Amino acid sequence: MSPAVGTSPAQAQARGVAVAGASGRMGRMLIEAVQAARDFRLAGALDRADAPGLGQDAASFLGQPCGVAITDDLRVGLSPAQVLIDFTRPEGTLAHLAVCRERGVQAVIGTTGFSDAQKAQIERIAQDIAIVLSPNMSVGVNVTFKLLEMAAQALATGYDIEIIEAHHRHKVDAPSGTALRMGEIVAHALGRELSQCAVYGREGVTGERDPSTIGFATVRGGDIVGDHTVLFAGTGERIEITHKSSSRATYAQGSLRAARFLAERKNGLFDMADVLGLR
Repeated sequence: MSPAVGTSPAQAQARGVAVAGASGRMGRMLIEAVQAARDFRLAGALDRADAPGLGQDAASFLGQPCGVAITDDLRVGLSPAQVLIDFTRPEGTLAHLAVCRERGVQAVIGTTGFSDAQKAQIERIAQDIAIVLSPNMSVGVNVTFKLLEMAAQALATGYDIEIIEAHHRHKVDAPSGTALRMGEIVAHALGRELSQCAVYGREGVTGERDPSTIGFATVRGGDIVGDHTVLFAGTGERIEITHKSSSRATYAQGSLRAARFLAERKNGLFDMADVLGLR
């Protein structure tokens, strides 16, 4: 079979990547990153049946058609691929993963908002295929996770902990998956369960702050890509650990790094700490 339009002979030998949500902002960023990578090629592009780009060439927005049409047929979109990259919605991701398991396709999942039951379902699927699941694929964010673990251990007493996050007006879940993961890391480092100590909103006469809690504050507006700050507020000093994203490109590059990590794995559930060797 000859290479697809816009695909070099070298790319034809590269690992095939399918991108879910191909018509969206993150999907297009992923497609651009795959097209620019020497070791990957775009093999499939998935989207909903009502997506505006359905049937169009997935890379047409780049001015360089790739010969891969956006489809809502999961088996058609996944059959030429070795790995799926998915930043969509929980229900859609789980439907994609079911076909990935059927087809032996690995998966890099940046979708957020999974329930505990849905996470358990992903764990079961990972018994058959290799999956990287992370609420944030940014290399910088995942280094920040490690810094938070160290800070929480050192500041275990005498510091109130608050997590503030900001995203664009279109984000549908709150707090963000990244903020929740930060809370989980801090709580674990303190020997607590986030479900038992998280406070997600304050209004009216709340009384004094319980020092054992971890507070969350959410901002939504404009085109903010993603800002996260964990505040350790003590007596006479404050420590703030902040990560700010100015482009979704960092998520795309982290996703490709995760896809490379999966190349030698047959099955199992991993996260970006595994990918980056931060364990």
